[in-house]
Amino acid sequence: MKILNYITKTVWVLSLVSLFTDTASEMLYPIMPIYLKTIGFSIVLIGVLEGFAEALAGLSKGYFGKLSDNSGKRVPFVQLGYSLSAISKPMMAVFIFPLWIFFARAIDRFGKGIRTGARDAILSDEATAESKGKIFGFHRSMDTFGAVLGPIIALIYLYFYPQQYQTLFYIAFIPGVLAVLASFLLKDKIKPHPIEKKPTSFFSFLNYWKTSPQQYRKVVIGLLAFTLFNSSDIFLLLKAKQAGLNDTYVIGVYIFYNLVYALSAFPIGILADKIGLKKMFIFGLSLFAIVYFGMAFSKSLFSISIFFFIYGVYAAATEGISKAWISNISDKKDTATAIGTYSGFQSICTLIASSLAGLIWYQFGPNVTFITTAAVTLLVIIYFSFFIKDKIIKNGTPI
Repeated sequence: MKILNYITKTVWVLSLVSLFTDTASEMLYPIMPIYLKTIGFSIVLIGVLEGFAEALAGLSKGYFGKLSDNSGKRVPFVQLGYSLSAISKPMMAVFIFPLWIFFARAIDRFGKGIRTGARDAILSDEATAESKGKIFGFHRSMDTFGAVLGPIIALIYLYFYPQQYQTLFYIAFIPGVLAVLASFLLKDKIKPHPIEKKPTSFFSFLNYWKTSPQQYRKVVIGLLAFTLFNSSDIFLLLKAKQAGLNDTYVIGVYIFYNLVYALSAFPIGILADKIGLKKMFIFGLSLFAIVYFGMAFSKSLFSISIFFFIYGVYAAATEGISKAWISNISDKKDTATAIGTYSGFQSICTLIASSLAGLIWYQFGPNVTFITTAAVTLLVIIYFSFFIKDKIIKNGTPI
């Protein structure tokens, strides 16, 4: 019970908002490529659509994080961001023209870009340096439960109404609306001193890289080096499919992975506060390397299930932990900018990573893809272990 005292009303509300939103998004994730193909999208066009959407989200995260810090406001960015994502769901089903689909998908990703930095800054403000792991871990747990509920709802619906994809987009609007309504329970904290508002250009967040603490730059370089070789989860699912699992088992292991992730993120966050965020992150990277080495040679449902279990623990030990770590090594007044800038670069690197993985897969096969990724991860582990020290930034000074 003492641990739950750290979870304030604001953290609960933000976590519920994320749960509802992820339920809506993950409800559509398994069927999105199938739906797009049924309305005439080619594989190439689907790739262009997703690349465009992720690039937009990536660039906007840094800008809106900077804008949130400069304005001193958090909640309006959260509310607008989640509202745009909710609206985008039924828009995908109203019309099927390619330009309209691009527009709807762009609105969804733009909403993510608007809210990410401000939301994570609120979470950081609700924690102390010693409880960041708990707060971010709890939020990740709730968020990822949505990734469990969403696909389950989609599977049940499609069992009774096969191939009726458009209706699912309207159903996904319901948890999206619940997320928006919950976001109106949030309130910005009154600042003790008025914030001097500054003009913010779209790429002004890039200036933060020059002025940020050295520790921030060193940590983010390591995180981005890992991201450059950490391709989409789709490649793991493709490997599972190639190993002989049918579609039901493939979706099943994806739900299993998210369930493990959701159940372990909070306890791992608690443990991270005790042993240190850096140590926990390195532990997560070690699990990732094990999974990728192992998946290169996995051919049975049992071994694939084991590696997806480990993969869920890896995600819990890195996703929220990395943001908690960044919030501890950046000045409080720049939290949204620091996380937004990292998240923006991360989105771009993820795009490159998936393209690179696809190229290696095509040229040399899946085994080389997974072994290459695991080998690079070992180099990143060495970098974090020997070149990065645990520090906390307070009032612009490392302590």
